[in-house]
Amino acid sequence: MKILRSGLLATLGLALLPFASTLALAASDAPPATPSHPVVDTYHGVSISDPYRWMEQMDSAEFRDWIGKQAGYARQELDTIPGRPALLERLRRLAQATGNVTDLAWGGKHLFYLGLEPGQNTWRLLIRENGNGTSRVLLDPEALSSGGQRMAISEFTPSRDGSMVSVGLAAGGSEKSVLHVLDVNTGKFLDERIDRVYGGSWTVVWLEDGKHFFYVRAPEGERYNKTRVYLHKLGRALEQDPVVFGYGVYPEFPFEPADYTYLRLAPGGRYVVATTVPGVASERHFFTAPLADVLAGHAKWRRLASPADQWFRGYVAGQKLYVLSHDAAPRNKLLKIDLAHPEAAPELVLPPGTAVLDDAAVARDGLYVKGMEAGVGKLFRVPFGKGTAQAVKLPFAGSVREIAGNPLRDGVLVKMEGWTQSQRVLNVSASTTRDTGLLAPAPADFSSIESKQLFALSHDRVRIPLTVIYRKGLALDGARPTILTGYGAYGISREPRFDAMNLAWLERGGVIAIAHVRGGGEYGEEWHRAGQILNKSNTILDFISCAETLIQQGYTSPAKLAGTGASAGGITIGGAITERPDLFAAANHAVGLADLLRTENEGTGPANVAEFGSVKRKYQFLAMLPVSPYHRVVVGTAYPAVILTTGINDPRVASWQPAKFAARLQTATSSGKPVLLRLDMDGGHGMGGTRGQRIEETADVWSFVLAAMGEPGFAFGPR
Repeated sequence: MKILRSGLLATLGLALLPFASTLALAASDAPPATPSHPVVDTYHGVSISDPYRWMEQMDSAEFRDWIGKQAGYARQELDTIPGRPALLERLRRLAQATGNVTDLAWGGKHLFYLGLEPGQNTWRLLIRENGNGTSRVLLDPEALSSGGQRMAISEFTPSRDGSMVSVGLAAGGSEKSVLHVLDVNTGKFLDERIDRVYGGSWTVVWLEDGKHFFYVRAPEGERYNKTRVYLHKLGRALEQDPVVFGYGVYPEFPFEPADYTYLRLAPGGRYVVATTVPGVASERHFFTAPLADVLAGHAKWRRLASPADQWFRGYVAGQKLYVLSHDAAPRNKLLKIDLAHPEAAPELVLPPGTAVLDDAAVARDGLYVKGMEAGVGKLFRVPFGKGTAQAVKLPFAGSVREIAGNPLRDGVLVKMEGWTQSQRVLNVSASTTRDTGLLAPAPADFSSIESKQLFALSHDRVRIPLTVIYRKGLALDGARPTILTGYGAYGISREPRFDAMNLAWLERGGVIAIAHVRGGGEYGEEWHRAGQILNKSNTILDFISCAETLIQQGYTSPAKLAGTGASAGGITIGGAITERPDLFAAANHAVGLADLLRTENEGTGPANVAEFGSVKRKYQFLAMLPVSPYHRVVVGTAYPAVILTTGINDPRVASWQPAKFAARLQTATSSGKPVLLRLDMDGGHGMGGTRGQRIEETADVWSFVLAAMGEPGFAFGPR
């Protein structure tokens, strides 16, 4: 379906599924036959036939039977690849020896975080009392798993003094979180059980007394839609919790169903700040009200900004609000607002520069702002008093993956890593940097591995950054097995990230490449918008240009190249293999979007309209159709080998999306190469997954693409 380069766009100007525990994974000698029940929709005068609409009824017996057979067939095919067991064992050794931490958060003088220690399979909640010394486990979700239902921590928030911590628990990767409260001293749960709580670390804000907290909750039958903020008192029945803000609360603020509100409050602060996110849009609403009025139930919220002002993240320090904005600043700037005098014009405290500013953390000695320039993390300190922002020196050129500040301490915790440097958690201040010892260096030896940044020239002559990672001295003979991955959505940047398992690919002479395509945030908001809705074809064509560059420069060849994309990156890889199937030996479409025309009918669909568009608007529909992978498949085309992966409990991209795409590819391809649909019966979108699940999936995907490349020791069984 050769339409992306034709200029058409310019011319046109979850809950756990009830069948999950009983679904049978049936083996087969051939891909299971797929029933076709065409449904014809007409969008703005254009008729579209959908032969697999029936799959969207995922609780139907027909879908249960079909996907069970597909999963059995995929498992059978993958298990016949001779090299898989040895690769799995190598991946297991590399991954199990490496520790990881995430979600660093202070509660008073205590540090809380999620840790995945060497040999552990599940993320656990740990505390390091007084911020130093030895950490201890507060909560191991494996101890709560029973009856075949695996539990995972979806979010947590310590109270101001660190004596309590709210913890969201969800089953089987479902992200269907139930909020609990854990007493840090006793290690026991209180009686609180609050369901339908979604939003990660934004969900809960504790008050100073440690007995009250604000939380975000959806109504019965909803997930991320129609959410409201409530105030809870420990021990009080949920029915008595007053609503504070959100959908349908104030007539003067008529929010859409997908608008999500969360609160922010500084320690000792007199003002509450409400931020309302319109779906997945970058720009947000900001409001404020005196805390005393909110607690008394008669708050008069004052609007500080609307999305037109292009504020997108806020941080409260004392009586001041700091916001990152891309208004007339594509790489963002930092503004300061006096909450006691919100009528005054915002003060510019960190002007736009060459680094893309993307997050910040409040410390005692200032606001620390992180950013990225040319793929390298940057850190700046903005003093609260007089003085100008200063760059903070970092120990190596890597990405600043996470920062965590404490208003009681100078400096911030910084988690850094690089493509070939394992994670470190550092105490960083204006004058000193020291390792916290939270993480030991990964034992995997990357001393023989290096990374390099290339640039690919896209269809419109725009230079696209392309990172390549490979063994030093590698011969550029065009014969290197290469994995090229890309994303390109929501303004999310592909920053340097360490993965010990990559060594299993690189040590065999393989190449790993990352395409920093438009739609991401590598160069700020302009880069994001250049791959959004009407410009989405740029994302796909950028990825193709990166593939061509790898081939032209001798890193690989079409017979040795695999493309991958996950989630929204499913559009990227799905578009690439349907536009240029000749460029790839194999592809991995991972928990990926495929049918853009039906996406807004999913639970999270309305929120994603801001990123991908709506079929209800003609001009957006005419841009969405040419980049929707499912609709680009053409019968009789020689497609590469494709492995599609999905978790049956995925609440973000429902399994029917990759299922429909897999069915269409299986029916259409003339290459004779396999198209497999790999199903994780205890998985979702990746959140809440275990280390073991990730290792198994990596072994399956890499074995599949190595077999498709004809690498020694890897081959598909008789077909």
